Amino acid sequence: MNYKEDFPILKNRDIAYLDSGATTQKPQYVLDKVDEFYKMYNANPHRGAYALSQEATEVYENVRTKVAEFINSETREQIIFSKNATESLNLIAYSYGLENVKKDEKIVISIMEHHSNLVPWQKVAKTNGAILDYMYLDGNFEISDEEIEKKITDNTKIVGITQVSNVLGTINNVKKIIKLAHKKGAVVVVDASQSIPHFKVDVQDLDCDFLVFSGHKMLAPLGIGVLYGKKELLNKMTPFLMGGDMIEYVYEQETTFAQLPNKFEAGTQNVGGVIGLGAAIEYIEKVGYENIQKVEKEVVSYAVQELKKLDFLELYLTSNEEHHSGVISFNLKGVHPHDVASILDSQNVCVRSRKSLRTATYEIFWNRLNL
Repeated sequence: MNYKEDFPILKNRDIAYLDSGATTQKPQYVLDKVDEFYKMYNANPHRGAYALSQEATEVYENVRTKVAEFINSETREQIIFSKNATESLNLIAYSYGLENVKKDEKIVISIMEHHSNLVPWQKVAKTNGAILDYMYLDGNFEISDEEIEKKITDNTKIVGITQVSNVLGTINNVKKIIKLAHKKGAVVVVDASQSIPHFKVDVQDLDCDFLVFSGHKMLAPLGIGVLYGKKELLNKMTPFLMGGDMIEYVYEQETTFAQLPNKFEAGTQNVGGVIGLGAAIEYIEKVGYENIQKVEKEVVSYAVQELKKLDFLELYLTSNEEHHSGVISFNLKGVHPHDVASILDSQNVCVRSRKSLRTATYEIFWNRLNL
């Protein structure tokens, strides 16, 4: 089946779009569902006693149930809608991290984290006097078992780990990290933004404490994300944002908060985005992860095979195909990545250039990549 026909922008523009790691294009099915909501159900969920508001509430909450089933959450109340994975990670850092990490205790993350799972932990560490430590990569662009065991210690309180690197495509051994972290008494935050478009994510199987992802990386509209958390942790956390639908009662000097999940959903939500997320899940389930992985493996294998023939090009990916997802990172020797991206763009090929990500924190990582 030619799935390209499902995407209007790919039919209307003569482009090869290779930047889905940043944001995916949207299939017509998703666009139609969002359009249908605004034409047929547009009202503020949870706010009105009239029929239209109740219908909007129903379609909104139905997606929460769909997301819970999609990632195998124990209950639908553990699904919090956010703006994106970045907002979800900040919520965890502010509402859990600041309250539970003390002076000289450790926060451990990998050096391959997206800034969204790095900068908030810098904030927590600096505010509380905690230690921010990194798990580094071996020569195969993976985190070794030895590195995991060395960095996650009895003093570790939070571990943040991306399930799949947005730069390298490396699939991390998240289950091993979670198991060890729990033995040490630490809570684990998993960033599934780059994994959930590619393969099944099961929060109960992982036993993660928190998990986040963005809809726009999995065929949904921009501006919608998800936070999953274990109920006992979410119930103890103080809300990150205040006002709107997250309150129960408001008095002049005191306020009580609503129950989960409303407790963390302040203000009017991106309901159209939520509807689009539900439609994206339906589309993914219709295609099937088995088919997604089959096509992806064929395309990636062919691309790597052909790229390896170019002696002026350097590839940065693990040699173990089972530990690699859809991202292919490369560098043209002696050519700035922005120039490569601009030249490819002149041929209607859309790729991501990464030189701008080189910051002090990434120095060791990027030196290793020789960028």
